Amino acid sequence: MIQRPRRNRSTPAVRALAAETHLGPEHLVLPAFVQPGVGVSTPIASMPGHARVSVDLLIETCQRAVDLGIAGVALFPVVDDEVKDSRGTHAVDPENINLVAVRALKRALPDFMVICDVALDPYSSDGHDGVLIDGRIVNDETVPLLAAMAVAQAEAGADVVAPSDMMDGRIGAIRAALDTAGHSDVLISSYCAKYASAFYGPFREALDSSPRGGDKKTYQMDPANRREALRELRLDESEGADWVMVKPGLPYLDVISLFRDHTSLPVAAYQVSGEYAMLKAAGANGWIDYDACLLESLTSLRRAGADVIFTYGALEAAELLS
Repeated sequence: MIQRPRRNRSTPAVRALAAETHLGPEHLVLPAFVQPGVGVSTPIASMPGHARVSVDLLIETCQRAVDLGIAGVALFPVVDDEVKDSRGTHAVDPENINLVAVRALKRALPDFMVICDVALDPYSSDGHDGVLIDGRIVNDETVPLLAAMAVAQAEAGADVVAPSDMMDGRIGAIRAALDTAGHSDVLISSYCAKYASAFYGPFREALDSSPRGGDKKTYQMDPANRREALRELRLDESEGADWVMVKPGLPYLDVISLFRDHTSLPVAAYQVSGEYAMLKAAGANGWIDYDACLLESLTSLRRAGADVIFTYGALEAAELLS
């Protein structure tokens, strides 16, 4: 008997029935950059279609995301240099732009999921995710600061706190701090396998959060390592993570698949700024069909095992999918 796998590709209806992977707006999270002011939008040159926006414009964008069925927004604050210090103390100021934005979003769109990043780099005068002393990131002095930051975000109304700092032991400390403060329902989405990647450049431009000296290789993971990610996964699971994330996305499909095979927790993937910028640049030059490549790239993340995808193309993808 001659086998004909092509029969299951013969028409759009047949292809839909045979599809093994489903991608929908409900799988997407939109990262957004918030800045002080009213009616203010500052385009980000390396991320076409994205801008640093004031809270009022952020709410408009999130309303559009709600209408398209997108799961939530991940907030990243633009912080003035004059309030930055070596310990990122502005991170717990109730009037910082991030917490102001969280409160405003939850008033305007109470059922829309708000995710807050937990790391010192936007607030640090050193540009690092942890406290820098004598040229070294000090893990154990950083962790209580991250826990306090997460509690402040929960008190503002965040549904999910997302530690992206890669300090050891921070998931357990944050879980304990949240529970003690009465926020046991707030989820922790751990940036579990966050690699020291070269694909973060446009994001760091957007937030002006590049390290003022050195790099992040002593705490973010080595791109050469895969098995080490399982160690991070086991630790974060045992400390109380609710989701685990792999970042970046496409260069680490094997790690996403590894996580999917070794945990029952939801797995998130972050299609980072450099990935988005490459698609945008190639599309603008006519080298690729941007829309088709965006959906193909997101489908590949789902196929690898991602339940949740953070992507700067969330609005465009949701419109295409609808």
